[in-house]
Amino acid sequence: MSEKDFQDENNHTEENLNEANSAEEISTEEQLQKQLDEANDKYARLFAEFDNYKKRTSREKVDLIQSAGKEVIAKLLPVLDDFDRALASMENSPSVESVKEGIDLVNNKFRKTLEQQGLKEMDVLGQPFDAEYQEAITTTPAPSEDLKNKVVDVLEKGYFLNDKVVRFAKVIIGQ
Repeated sequence: MSEKDFQDENNHTEENLNEANSAEEISTEEQLQKQLDEANDKYARLFAEFDNYKKRTSREKVDLIQSAGKEVIAKLLPVLDDFDRALASMENSPSVESVKEGIDLVNNKFRKTLEQQGLKEMDVLGQPFDAEYQEAITTTPAPSEDLKNKVVDVLEKGYFLNDKVVRFAKVIIGQ
């Protein structure tokens, strides 16, 4: 083989290697582009799923609040019916005593229904004043020494709902 033939063949081999390297680079770029496209697609789907999740949980929260109110109202309807019956019986009843008994029964039923829903009345009369649960409206001279800085009268009862204050008690404190 002559030197010229050897160089021609050598040049031909280098061209083949360059073409192979170029094809390999294109293949690597295509793979990287494909991976990037897949990652972008995955990101877009994940973002859409999260957005849908936020919307769904927001709707569920609103539905839960509305249905919780519906539950309480449904449990209070029998008490409303009892009040209607009591009002109707007051018009026809000659005895005030039977009306008082009926109203007492309805009141007890109403309070029991509220207690079942988690409502609890604050017992503050005669207790030391506590600003976390009570609102002092005014002070008055204490009737006895042991009632100083204690609640001597309750103007408006306070209530807890599942151990959280729903309404503070409005009280008068002895000085």
